[in-house]
Amino acid sequence: MACAALPTVAGAQTAPPGSAAPDDTIVVTGSITQRRLDEAPYAISAVGRDDLRAAGPMINLSEALARVPGLVVNNRSNFAQDLQIGSRGFGARATFGVRGIRLYADGIPASGPDGQGQVSHMDLAGAQRVEVLRGPFSTLYGNSSGGVIAIFTAPVKRAEWEAGVDVGSFGLRQGRASLALPLPSGFDVRASVSSAQIEGFRPQSSADKRQGNLRLGYTGERDTVTVVLNALDQPALDPLGLSQAQFALGPQQVASVAQQFQTRKTQEQTQLGMNWRHRFDDGALRESSLSLYSGTRDVTQWLAIAAGTQAGARHGGGVVDFGRQYEGAEARLRWALGAVDVTAGASVDRQRDDRRGYENFTGTGAAQVLGVIGKLRRDEVNFARANDLFAQADWAVMPGLSASAGVRSGRVEMSSRDAYLSNGDDSGAVDYRYTNPVLGLRWQLAPGLQLFGSIARGYESPTLGELAYRADGTGGFNTALRGQTSRQAEVGLRLRREAWKFDATAFAVRTSDEIGVATNAGGRSAFQNVGRTSRSGLELSGDWTVTSALRAQVALTALRATYDDGFLTCAGIPCTTPTAAVAAGNRIAGAPKRTAWSELSWHGGRWGTWGLEWRGSGSYYANDRNTADATVQGWGVAGLRWSKALDLGPGATRWEWLVRVDNLTDRHYAGSVIVNDANGRYFEPGAPRSVLVALRLNGGL
Repeated sequence: MACAALPTVAGAQTAPPGSAAPDDTIVVTGSITQRRLDEAPYAISAVGRDDLRAAGPMINLSEALARVPGLVVNNRSNFAQDLQIGSRGFGARATFGVRGIRLYADGIPASGPDGQGQVSHMDLAGAQRVEVLRGPFSTLYGNSSGGVIAIFTAPVKRAEWEAGVDVGSFGLRQGRASLALPLPSGFDVRASVSSAQIEGFRPQSSADKRQGNLRLGYTGERDTVTVVLNALDQPALDPLGLSQAQFALGPQQVASVAQQFQTRKTQEQTQLGMNWRHRFDDGALRESSLSLYSGTRDVTQWLAIAAGTQAGARHGGGVVDFGRQYEGAEARLRWALGAVDVTAGASVDRQRDDRRGYENFTGTGAAQVLGVIGKLRRDEVNFARANDLFAQADWAVMPGLSASAGVRSGRVEMSSRDAYLSNGDDSGAVDYRYTNPVLGLRWQLAPGLQLFGSIARGYESPTLGELAYRADGTGGFNTALRGQTSRQAEVGLRLRREAWKFDATAFAVRTSDEIGVATNAGGRSAFQNVGRTSRSGLELSGDWTVTSALRAQVALTALRATYDDGFLTCAGIPCTTPTAAVAAGNRIAGAPKRTAWSELSWHGGRWGTWGLEWRGSGSYYANDRNTADATVQGWGVAGLRWSKALDLGPGATRWEWLVRVDNLTDRHYAGSVIVNDANGRYFEPGAPRSVLVALRLNGGL
């Protein structure tokens, strides 16, 4: 749950190349125990290993997750910023990082106690699958509203090695190597390293990404232990967003201030996690689980803030620098009580940020140098802690009918201790409490036909960044800012036949105390509660095996995300008092009306596998005021891929080729946006036509 235990995934299956995850894929997200994908009483999708490998160079989740309905994962084409991820309209307003969605990598939270997270360290090349849980059951994961994305490393089944090389457009070069070994006495190990460099199609957008992962496992008669260690080093330049006029000139544009200030970001992260499961053979108590994790994350980011703007007494400088220490634990027990399975547990997650701000220049006049670390302007320590208790039960009511229910109750505490007092004391503390119940039903109407539904209450606290400043400019935490609560419901239908399958889910969410921007001044953004919002929509997915060689797949989403109440916000900077009206009925920024993905694949035997893909987005707005200069036009882009595997005999080297051409028609479109950007630089161009050639070699030892 909040620190989901590292799962045992032996027996989990992956799909053939180009296919969706099969119904006998084993999933664990949202469940007490492992269960088949088509037995879950909620909307969940699994993207398997082969789909991840066929989708691109395995650098970003955006490559493969377009096939999941209800989910938007936009690649900013900017490694200095995290992916833009939204689920049913939640998370869309995040200007940096990922919020509103809980993130996990092998059971280790990639979301902090305050609800904000990042996905840059996730190892796609070593993944067995990615699970995406949408809707009410995600509330069992604590401080979030919109869903759960969880990635799972492949277990070790045999001694094997793999090496890979990717070469692509815009200076992409990547090398990878991995080794998996079963060891005596039930132990096993999997290790991988990768290094990627990209120049980028925009000036000021090059990046390096170096990553290492180590997984140690032990399986005994009653005990299973998994230890995961990973490290990330990723320096990247930042081309910033573009105004509508700049964006219209083409995808290679860059904000002039980006080059002037050499905007960039460095990030390093190291984390260690462990899970111990013990199985009991007798009595009602069936299993215990203990998970522990700890890590550090260091980030320095140079922003494009004019030196004159930083002269204000309250300004925190143009360089953000923080060192984060985080750790957590979860313990839980599972009982089997006749037809009822029950799990209960507790978790604690902690985060400490030593945060500093510096001027992004030195000197004055002709001697002034921009884009460097200058004088100290901010020095504080931020804390966040979440304590949770949870319980969940699955009940086989009768043949064909099952029920699931759960509740999670938690407290989120956040505080700041300010040591730089010349611009006022921004120390303060605040805590939030929530109790989230959820109920789900699954009814097997007939063989291959299933109906499910669920309802829940959700909660999302403000982040540390949203609490940092008060709208009236006085010092201290924004203690007036409340967490947003939601009431969620969904109903879904799963239909399975021999050659095809179809899924449909309708959902409705009503949120109170939605969080939005109040003021932007002196380099400080303050936030406010803006009232009620509504999100409703329909998610459809289909998979048709036309012949033994030809398969068609589709994923469609229709979303209506609007403000029910009007409010005032800021139209630019500086803004010390919100005066711009957001009318009731306006669409929530960053939430497209429609998204779609489709693929037609042909498995041609000795001719390899061919796939024609198409993905698109309907129109939406980049700001809550829904102004013309923030209108994002709908778009659609096509891609073509070819893959071929060649086995040279049992235990010998296997060659895997992948060739992709993305954005076949070289369409100019907005791949993502910076929501409610105070400078009006909303637009981030999608990549022009690009080519990828990948060679992957693997074999037994």
